[in-house]
Amino acid sequence: MRKLTFAMALVLITLVLAGCKKPETGPNAEKKYTVAVIPKGTTHEFWKAIHAGANKAGAELNVEVIWKGPLKEDDREAQIKVVEDFITRGVSGIVLAPLDDTALRAPVSNAVASGIPVVIIDSGLKSDDYVSFVATDNYKGGQLAGEHLAKLLGGKGKVLLLRYQEGSASTTEREQGFLDAIKKYPDIQVASSNQFGGATVETAFTASENLLSSFKDPDGSLTVQGIFCPNLSTAFGMLRALQEEGFAGKVKFVGFDSTDKFLEALKKGEMDALVLQNPMLMGYLGVKTMVEHLSGKPVEKRIDTGVYLVTKENMDTPEMKELLSPDLGNLR
Repeated sequence: MRKLTFAMALVLITLVLAGCKKPETGPNAEKKYTVAVIPKGTTHEFWKAIHAGANKAGAELNVEVIWKGPLKEDDREAQIKVVEDFITRGVSGIVLAPLDDTALRAPVSNAVASGIPVVIIDSGLKSDDYVSFVATDNYKGGQLAGEHLAKLLGGKGKVLLLRYQEGSASTTEREQGFLDAIKKYPDIQVASSNQFGGATVETAFTASENLLSSFKDPDGSLTVQGIFCPNLSTAFGMLRALQEEGFAGKVKFVGFDSTDKFLEALKKGEMDALVLQNPMLMGYLGVKTMVEHLSGKPVEKRIDTGVYLVTKENMDTPEMKELLSPDLGNLR
């Protein structure tokens, strides 16, 4: 009986000591990571979808996601400052969509030197100082646009390319993919490919008006038959210009990314196709990849999130509807 009581006492002491033991603080301790997600801008629907995807990953993985970026996609200094602020704050990791492939090299290098890993999303960086690059195959997206526009034109005619802005790796790749695809058709002439629309719909609208005015016959009709715009702002600005000039639906027009206005234009025949990315998946995998790296798991250096072509004929399929109208319900 005495031995039993002594044994029970030892068990009780062990349990008490276990209850008083300090939480584990070593490398195996459970830790809630803080991941900063920095977009190129915060106004376009594309970035809202990336935000929703990042939040979804954060909720699933019990990670704090902090979303902050410049208002406009041409404000390099503002994005650099956001990166620097998060370095000072000492976040666990940064998921960044660099709006300039050169200007953001130094801030990313500073983050890595400070022990903060970086995952690049959406648009490339002229550096290898990152854990992984999670993005669309933008060159392939441009090729899809060029091939489809050539098909719509029957392999002949004149086309315009309204570029986005210098320093944006993603759109530069789309533009090159488009031009390389068009080269395969000797009877299609690229009438203009050196004009830039800029980061806002307003600048793109003005650039589109000026571009269209250069390709009018004396009777006011257009002398070009096809147009490609490589991102949301340029496509939106061009759509507005075509509508106001009365040319919408009279020229074959392929854009990039999606808004409600684009869906309406597709239905009306004012746009002929859109090249779509999967921004929800991009935001989700950006955060997930960072967390896996922080947890010591191996990650791929390049992760392709897919590219798709939507037309009036396939826009109501379940796959396209999900891409065209992503669920943004978790934004806060």
